Amino acid sequence: MNGRFYSASEYYKAVFGEKVYRLALCLGITCPNRDGTLDTRGCIFCSEGSSHFAESGNGIKAQIEHAKQRVKGKTDANKFIAYFQSYTTTYMPIKILEKAFFDAVNLPEIVALSVATRPDCLPEEVLDLLSEINEIKPVFVELGLQTSNEKNAEYIRRCYKNDVYERSVRELKKRGINIITHIIIGLPNETEQDILNTVRFAVNCGTDGIKLQLLHILKGTDLYEDYLKGNVQPLTLAEYTDLICKCIAIIPENVVIHRITGDAPKTLLAEPKWSGDKKNVLNTINRELKERNITQGCALKSSNCLK
Repeated sequence: MNGRFYSASEYYKAVFGEKVYRLALCLGITCPNRDGTLDTRGCIFCSEGSSHFAESGNGIKAQIEHAKQRVKGKTDANKFIAYFQSYTTTYMPIKILEKAFFDAVNLPEIVALSVATRPDCLPEEVLDLLSEINEIKPVFVELGLQTSNEKNAEYIRRCYKNDVYERSVRELKKRGINIITHIIIGLPNETEQDILNTVRFAVNCGTDGIKLQLLHILKGTDLYEDYLKGNVQPLTLAEYTDLICKCIAIIPENVVIHRITGDAPKTLLAEPKWSGDKKNVLNTINRELKERNITQGCALKSSNCLK
């Protein structure tokens, strides 16, 4: 760890020997929280267009080629991670997943597979497929935990209990698959202790990486309706920065921090509006980490870290 925390870019460079870039892909999938299996409304914060970075409608090879062309001006990377991002990637027939995943990893410029999914959508056949691919190229599975407060999990309509996450992590770890856990900062009714408890829970379960994501209130969501009623209070930048600093301080040094903020489509973003200036958010957090002399895991070494 060369900076204040063990970042994804630092980790990927160590693993792959050079800079890599993630290409967002889409299989045109829904999720059990939308198709009526668990619910029809989705999570309370999730918009129909929330997976706006990924494209659907084309074969995976065509999507990869198009994505490479689209990011040419953003990166000089020659190696890429195939990132199946939209909704619940593994909520699909195994034969479709098998073809899509192998179409991606068989390309020489694709060095790894990254799959975003729900912990309750990892049946044995999918775990076996991911394990098989992991023998060829590294596989990263991103799990949407969001919170370990089960009362709040009910409010956001996560529709699974914490033990489902725990079981999925165990099964993935048994197969040597890298796990990245999504945690939302700023959920209604959550205290600072709730947020820190969620971070500790993910770490104790064995996650390899963490994405700390600001709660975005998107137009067209049920969360937005609660916001209009005055039931949701967005975090200020100062509040968010403070919470991120405290989270980083309790994350062990070996756990990769893949994200400390996030993006939302500006056409849908209602609040917090300050999050639209990502450069300023990152600069503010990094400046605060430096001023407080906080490094990743420092609270695990000294009780004076956060004083």
